[in-house]
Amino acid sequence: MLDRDLLLTLLGLLCVGSALSQECTKYKVSTCRDCIQSGPGCAWCQKLNFTGPGEPDSARCDTREQLVKKGCAPDDVMDPSSLAEPQGDQQGGRKQLFPQKVKLHLRPGQAAMFNVTFRRAKGYPVDLYYLMDLSYSMLDDLINVKKLGGDLLRALNEITESGRIGFGSFVDKTVLPFVNTHPEKLRNPCPNKEKECQPPFAFRHVLKLTDNSDQFHTEVGKQLISGNLDAPEGGLDAMMQVAACPEEIGWRNVTRLLVFATDDGFHFAGDGKLGAILTPNDGRCHLEDSMYKRSNEFDYPSVGQLVHKLTESNIQPIFAVTKRMVKTYEKLAEIIPKSAVGELSEDSSNVVQLIKNAYNKLSSRVVLSHGTLPDTLKVTYDSFCSDGASLTDRPTGDCDGVQINVPVTFQVKVTATECIQEQSFDIRVLGFTDTVTVQVLPQCECRCRDQRQNQGLCGGKGSMECGICRCEAGYIGKSCECQTQGRSSQELEGSCRKDNSSAVCLGLGDCVCGQCLCHSSDIPNKLIYGRYCECDNVNCERYDGQVCGGPGRGRCDCGRCLCKKGFEGSACQCKSSTEGCLNARRVECSGRGRCRCNTCECDAGYQPPLCEECPGCPSPCAQHVSCAECLKFGSGPFEKNCSTACAHLKPLTSVGTHKACRERDSQGCWMTYTLRQRDGRDNYEIQVEEARECVEGPNIGAIVGGTVVGVVLIGVLLLVIWKVLTHLSDLREYRRFEKERSKSQWNNDNPLFKSATTTVMNPKFADS
Repeated sequence: MLDRDLLLTLLGLLCVGSALSQECTKYKVSTCRDCIQSGPGCAWCQKLNFTGPGEPDSARCDTREQLVKKGCAPDDVMDPSSLAEPQGDQQGGRKQLFPQKVKLHLRPGQAAMFNVTFRRAKGYPVDLYYLMDLSYSMLDDLINVKKLGGDLLRALNEITESGRIGFGSFVDKTVLPFVNTHPEKLRNPCPNKEKECQPPFAFRHVLKLTDNSDQFHTEVGKQLISGNLDAPEGGLDAMMQVAACPEEIGWRNVTRLLVFATDDGFHFAGDGKLGAILTPNDGRCHLEDSMYKRSNEFDYPSVGQLVHKLTESNIQPIFAVTKRMVKTYEKLAEIIPKSAVGELSEDSSNVVQLIKNAYNKLSSRVVLSHGTLPDTLKVTYDSFCSDGASLTDRPTGDCDGVQINVPVTFQVKVTATECIQEQSFDIRVLGFTDTVTVQVLPQCECRCRDQRQNQGLCGGKGSMECGICRCEAGYIGKSCECQTQGRSSQELEGSCRKDNSSAVCLGLGDCVCGQCLCHSSDIPNKLIYGRYCECDNVNCERYDGQVCGGPGRGRCDCGRCLCKKGFEGSACQCKSSTEGCLNARRVECSGRGRCRCNTCECDAGYQPPLCEECPGCPSPCAQHVSCAECLKFGSGPFEKNCSTACAHLKPLTSVGTHKACRERDSQGCWMTYTLRQRDGRDNYEIQVEEARECVEGPNIGAIVGGTVVGVVLIGVLLLVIWKVLTHLSDLREYRRFEKERSKSQWNNDNPLFKSATTTVMNPKFADS
């Protein structure tokens, strides 16, 4: 035990040492409080006149080592640390967890550590509630459970000096498709009608927790089997009510065990939709006359809901299930802290031994945990178990195989991410009632020594606190030397902002009397300057790993390199020379670009290396056709001012790349000439061919007359063709008529003729 305590102490010192050796990342801190909050490794120097001229108050904030190196005496360094103060009796009574109270003073980012020891007591009181599935498949199990009252209590008495047992049962929700809702089936849901069964129900609380085994035997003996339709049962519904109704169940503030006996699976959240039950489970107690009568109004609980409720109520479930369901409930037990699974025989005859084994397993495992915390607090656990095993930086403490009266120790680390309000939370061992109450206080203030005797350093216009002046209203400045003259601090700071969205002096200086006093940089040889501290002498392009190529080539001025004579370029990377930019005529970049770093930067369209070619430029031929006409033939638009308008064109004298042109002049003749661009833009040499190609105009009369005659001839031809086709069609129709007439067989009688007279004979006349 002594070795373990020594180990914990060494670990604590190492953690504190690592926190103190951290770097201090600060951003415009002006007070000791701001410094302490800026990082766990930051400390504040309260020494008078610690900062030099132009040096901001933020220079007082740094790591302890750096402040001492800068000349701050160790006694002047303010570096509050997180503290843990255990309170109350360390041990006493039947308490298994100690200390019972701890007070923490937390500095942001720095953990406070304390030890919690758990000593498992012998004979700790136990409440056991037996929750049984009464669907028809559990008929033989019910027969055996009715005889278990005395055995269960005797088993509990072997474990504890004060044990109590209770009983409840469940089937399922009484709606389709979970239960047959035919009136006859609701009265007797069992498949064998001769068997006496009770109507189905969701959950019935049969017996409140008691130490009377006869009462258990009597009440459980009255229970009858029931039945339902589908295989999964409503067990989670029943467990939720057992956890949510502590007064009805009779739970004491002791170890609470819930034995869940079944031979099948379970329904969970969402299954209620099959029976048109859409309202989510509310996790509240709804027992009326010991029955869960509102089960058809609420859906089944989710596994997460049930886990939260069981943990909140400090209930440890023991799942006593048949062999084929063991795997299913082992998966469920992985989600529920402090739970166990045992294999139940087909008739539940081994349930007493199962409960004893499960209790021993649960009570020998110690899980240290805490309730819900705000995001600003983080709690981790280091577990040092009695078997020598250790786990560090875990969200819960966990030791298995804990023996009676053998202590196990956990180191708890609590860290605040920011200055927090005073609050408290509880740490407890799951399944046990003991708790450690942790009171958390902020450690964000500096307890600087009294410096009222140095008020004169503030010009009589303020007070000295932690080495800096706190000025009276109407005065500001490092020594309260600046009078605001009625202007607000916002107005004064306005002239120190580059724009409305930027920080005061861009966060790199202090606004003193409306002007930026730039900070001294921590980087050697770096200067910060400018109206808004926007400039420095290091943030420029680099060449060969040095700013502006190094002191020998240039210097950095507010983001731009100022090169020394003989060097140029954005980073002074080039020597001043134009040799590589000269063409054959010794003209720089052919007059169509600039020479930088001995390389041509050509105008748009022209190509390096010497800006001589422009493949994408429009052809100059059409632009110079009028000049070609006037220079060679003395005609055209520039006839009268040819020498002035075409002064940029010179006769072609040199050999080189030429541009051949063929354009029409003002008289419609084709001219052929050659252009060659000289150095510069729009400067050309021209050579025009002697001959022009002038094409005579067309004979208009002949064209018009020929067109008219052609139209007339085409019209006459079309009429002739139409006449011939019409004659041929008529001739073909006449021949068809003659052929049909020759085939007709008509006589001279008209079949349509009917005589106007009618002859009638009297048949009697002949007889007379």
